[in-house]
Amino acid sequence: MSNDGTLSLQLRELRMTQMAQEWQRLETRALSEGWPPSDYLKRLCNMELAHRESARLKRYLKEAKLPAGKTLSSFNFDNSEGLNSAQMVQLCQNRDWIDDGKNVLLFGASGLGKTHLAAAIAYGAIEQGIRAKFYTATALVQQLQVAKQGLRLNELLLKLDRLKLLVIDDLGYVKRDSTETSVLFELIAHRYEQGSIVLTANQPFSQWDSIFADKMMTVAAVDRLVHHAYIFELSGESYRKKAAKSQE
Repeated sequence: MSNDGTLSLQLRELRMTQMAQEWQRLETRALSEGWPPSDYLKRLCNMELAHRESARLKRYLKEAKLPAGKTLSSFNFDNSEGLNSAQMVQLCQNRDWIDDGKNVLLFGASGLGKTHLAAAIAYGAIEQGIRAKFYTATALVQQLQVAKQGLRLNELLLKLDRLKLLVIDDLGYVKRDSTETSVLFELIAHRYEQGSIVLTANQPFSQWDSIFADKMMTVAAVDRLVHHAYIFELSGESYRKKAAKSQE
């Protein structure tokens, strides 16, 4: 095997696939333009790093299962009254709050963009190198219930720990049932100060007795969620209602 082939093979064995693909082309340019060896190496490393970051982003986005097109740049802040857009931008662009295990709670009527914002926050987190995943509350509760019935709830909770950010969308659609709400509470308690949650709900805290069957469980869940949390209350007219009016 030629020296060229040996080097390409060695780079692939080291999992530097982009370097293996680009080093010869870049070498030709480096020689023709008289680059110092350090510049050549630096550019090769930058190519590899950019390739790995792109691959990581694709992998994390696939894992997150975010609703399509729900980024902060596509959100219309004019439609939601009382929303601090600067703070929302900061949450999307800074990972410190996730590293600290803080939460984001989004309240408001249907159609104001809570799901959009929750997905946008998760997308921003992924861009910052955070693993995240989007769940509807009902789907997550069903998964937790199945795990508990199979005596694997702790195993699932530990698996979810790998996700530093968990989006729980539409909490209000969870049925008031002791089996469902107990596993949801166990998740909230398990992640307290350890992993961040972005949660959306139509109901304010005062109506959460309709979600949790036990009053003490309701108080304990709220206490853990709000202890380190950014809370947003969206108001205004449903964007779906506005869209319907515009078509009349």
